[in-house]
Amino acid sequence: MKRIVKPKKRTSIVFGFCCVLIVIVLVLSSAKNLSSSSIAQNTKRNLDYPIVGTNQTKFYDNSTEINTQTVGDDFYGQNANYPKNTPKYKDNGDGTVTDLVTSLMWQQSPDTNGDGKITARDKMTYKEAVAGAASFNLGGYTDWRLPTIKEQYSLIVFSGVDPSGYKGSTLDGLKPFIDTDYFKFAYGDTNDGERIIDSQYASSTMYVDGELLFGVNFADGRIKGYGLKMPFGPGDKTFFVTYVRGNKNYGINKFNDNGDGTISDKATGLMWMQNDNKKGTTWQEALNYAENYEFAGYSDWRLPNVKELQSIVDYSRSPNTSDSAAIDPIFNCSEIVNEAGQKDYPFYWSSTTHSNWSTDMNGRNASYVSFGRAMGYMDGKWMDVHGAGAQRSDPKIGNPKDWPEGHGPQGDAQRINNYVRLVRDIK
Repeated sequence: MKRIVKPKKRTSIVFGFCCVLIVIVLVLSSAKNLSSSSIAQNTKRNLDYPIVGTNQTKFYDNSTEINTQTVGDDFYGQNANYPKNTPKYKDNGDGTVTDLVTSLMWQQSPDTNGDGKITARDKMTYKEAVAGAASFNLGGYTDWRLPTIKEQYSLIVFSGVDPSGYKGSTLDGLKPFIDTDYFKFAYGDTNDGERIIDSQYASSTMYVDGELLFGVNFADGRIKGYGLKMPFGPGDKTFFVTYVRGNKNYGINKFNDNGDGTISDKATGLMWMQNDNKKGTTWQEALNYAENYEFAGYSDWRLPNVKELQSIVDYSRSPNTSDSAAIDPIFNCSEIVNEAGQKDYPFYWSSTTHSNWSTDMNGRNASYVSFGRAMGYMDGKWMDVHGAGAQRSDPKIGNPKDWPEGHGPQGDAQRINNYVRLVRDIK
């Protein structure tokens, strides 16, 4: 008689042992993945000041939209190559919207009458905006506040197009610099004597050097310092207002000098070069400089997008009040001589194209942030028209001498050769 019990027993033991090993491996693998996921989520939650991406997905050369750029291409390194935190919102169904990246909750519409229409009559003066926050009640919350300029700027997206110069009879071809799937928006009311671009939103941040209020224009995609009086005619200037609540640490940097020429911001998760590049360059040169730069053991430096760049502005500083650039003194900032012959500080390029509605110049300009005076030519002279910390745009190529009196109604200086401060993500 053949004995077959032992072989069967041995086979069963081996089979069972293998099954146990497989289960252990799967459990450990799941635990590892869960742990990694939890760490990643916790890291994201621990950032008090996460920068929302610009939502710019298109690629541009010095004038027009182009095909996707890959490593080695002439215009690689621009905003669309580094999309960062995709904007994400939740419509709470009660007139409020929660930003899922920043944890800020927003008033969904600047409509003050509750009639669902946004007109010039919904705008407020700065004093009215400040006073209104104290009594504002929406969604069952009463702790609303007028946003800082950094909070307000978190909502801007650069999938919009600048309508400056637009002569069309309708607004169908235009796209604002805010997500209209979640937020209510209106261009300036031309029937009420406004320009299309008159869609400025008030912040609580005043310019430290003069009676200017920093605001975000979601029609043309800029930060400017606006006078509190109407520029033409009597009365106080009015703004759209959307109040905010939650995450009171948003916009507050936590800089650390790493001692190797780099500065970490623990609030945003970004590492910055302590020095700038010390000279003005064209936009394409800035991209190439960033993509080929190695420093402090890192080779993943890049040109920051405009929202990252604006995150390091210090709005408590200015050339006149602190004899410095509008940036924390932990950074080193090159000095320049501005158009008025004053000691000043540069405009800095971002990787973000400032798209225009015109097909022949939709990619001509790139956004910059002014860490010195935002110069303009008005009343026959050069002056600081919009304040250190303004975000505007410059042509990517050209000769600054072709713009002896600047550009636009406030004669914005067109420098073209702007400075560079590189950034990388803290891994």
